[in-house]
Amino acid sequence: MGLLSLLAVAIALAMDAFAVAVVAGVTLVPLTGRRVFRLAFHFGLFQAMMPVIGWAAGSAVYSVIAPIDHWVAFVLLGIVGGKMIASGIRGPTEEAIRVDPTKGWDLVMLSVATSLDALAVGLSLAMIGASIVVPAVVIGVVAAAFTVVGMVLGRRVGQAWGKRVELVGGVVLIGIGVRILIEHMT
Repeated sequence: MGLLSLLAVAIALAMDAFAVAVVAGVTLVPLTGRRVFRLAFHFGLFQAMMPVIGWAAGSAVYSVIAPIDHWVAFVLLGIVGGKMIASGIRGPTEEAIRVDPTKGWDLVMLSVATSLDALAVGLSLAMIGASIVVPAVVIGVVAAAFTVVGMVLGRRVGQAWGKRVELVGGVVLIGIGVRILIEHMT
């Protein structure tokens, strides 16, 4: 796989992570360097690990996962999006219990949900006999970089929109889940 093809694949895989990062940047107050690092590190790590797992597992495991990967992504994004909507409805008086997508199970669920497509890329690379090390590193670094940019961009949008952006962010996450579901079902 050539460098331009690899970059195109890495950018395409990073789009879900970028969209989720924008939502995280919109909703997180304050947006600290630590939060940006945590989300970027985990999204990059999961995006790099999934192709390796797909490459190593080969077609046997992929045939089991492929029929349900879109459902897994949909459910995980729906759970986190629903929590964000609930937090947005409760309003600013309950800011202390606001959803933080850079911690705990929310971080894990988002990391898995945004990186499932990379599993198929790893499987594809195994089928054509390609090496996995360089593609995995490039995919991970691009996802991490797009996550940082998305969070910073999201923060600027959040400052312009005000405190009720969690509702919009939750709807966007659920929308991403629905898009993944529709793409895989049609």
